[in-house]
Amino acid sequence: MANHPTSIPDPPKNFREKLKWFGPGFLWMVSAAGSGELLFTPRVGSMYGYSLLWALLAAVTLKWFINREIGRYAVCTGKSVIQGFSELPGPKNWAIYLILVPQLFVAVTGVAGLAGSAGTALLLIFPGDIRILTVMAIFLSTALVIWGRFKVVEKVATILALALGISAIIAALSVLPHAGEMIRGLVPDTPPNVEYGEILPWLGFMLCGAAGMIWYSHWIIEKGYGVKKNSSINITKLDSNQVDKLRSWIRQMTADTTVAVVGTLIVTIAFLILGVELLKPKGLVPEENKVAQILAEMLSHRWGPVGFWFMVTALFVGFWDTVLSNQDGFGRMFSTGTRMLMPGRSKRLTDKFLQRFFVIVLVTAAPITVYLIIGEPIQLLKIAGAIEAFDIPILVILILYVNQKNLPPALKPSKFAFIFTALAGIFFAAFAAIYILQLTGGVELE
Repeated sequence: MANHPTSIPDPPKNFREKLKWFGPGFLWMVSAAGSGELLFTPRVGSMYGYSLLWALLAAVTLKWFINREIGRYAVCTGKSVIQGFSELPGPKNWAIYLILVPQLFVAVTGVAGLAGSAGTALLLIFPGDIRILTVMAIFLSTALVIWGRFKVVEKVATILALALGISAIIAALSVLPHAGEMIRGLVPDTPPNVEYGEILPWLGFMLCGAAGMIWYSHWIIEKGYGVKKNSSINITKLDSNQVDKLRSWIRQMTADTTVAVVGTLIVTIAFLILGVELLKPKGLVPEENKVAQILAEMLSHRWGPVGFWFMVTALFVGFWDTVLSNQDGFGRMFSTGTRMLMPGRSKRLTDKFLQRFFVIVLVTAAPITVYLIIGEPIQLLKIAGAIEAFDIPILVILILYVNQKNLPPALKPSKFAFIFTALAGIFFAAFAAIYILQLTGGVELE
């Protein structure tokens, strides 16, 4: 049976049309802006200066390769990577369990930590009980995700991400970074007595974690890239015209990813500069309920009250924006996972119902409960970030296998892309292994 020609829509032709298709990358970018970039980067800068700049650049570059392979699968199949993993040989759905079970903890602790960090900013604006402010921030985000459409979430997240980025860049330009120290930070090395419990979550959340990469495949499909969602197209029997269309969509997806990566890199370096130049000399490290206060006060010495409130606003935007994209992404991911794991029981339930269920229960009610019990946003985010970093090598192995097994030769990744995606998995696996060794006392790291 021949593939229906409308299964693959025509890709955008000119620059103006291509510009309209940007969007999934921005959601991917902001899915961890409040953790990897906004929280952990100033902390790492305050603690270790520019000595880990090389690791930052490596993590960002290597995640570009991983996300491109995940986007490739979504573009060429019209399916999320979770659906692809369900078709792997071996015990039924083993790969989905391997991914989703750890992500249950990431979803709850991540949203709780991010909302708690947003609450530290709100506390400076509306003095009161930080627990009440944190719960309010979560409920506000939940309302937008549940009653808003994908395009609304996309637009809100993009606007907030731009506001955060501009704030960080302007703030960084107000200080003069030490060029010599930054250049030395490009040489791979680790500072003495480095705490890998700080470094692993930072790298795990940089750009986004394993969960954010999986969400990207959902956002690609929702946006309409490549093969249509729920299409019955047989990708092993594509004609030359369809192959050309998908190659164009892959280029569009690559551009979308690249813009997000470059934008995130600029913002992240800006926050690193702020941490090194304004926090490190004073011995200040953003921690727990003082996150917003410390980050905001460092600019008050430069710009006075204007600088203080400028950064408070940017901090709330960054943290709350990430809660928004996390709720949307986890809702989609676990909704799809439920379809794969319980096809019979979930048959009568709509995708919208399942997504709303997970948004309300998993990334609203559960995080509120955890935060009210623990109340330490940074510790919660460290747990989530470490799990994300551990999951990345697993995700790399799975996506490379799925693409090699399912995609036709003309659409498979090049050897160059394959090698660097594999190196990305090795990079994060190495940091995860060192973290375990340090945690268990297996080796002494100086």
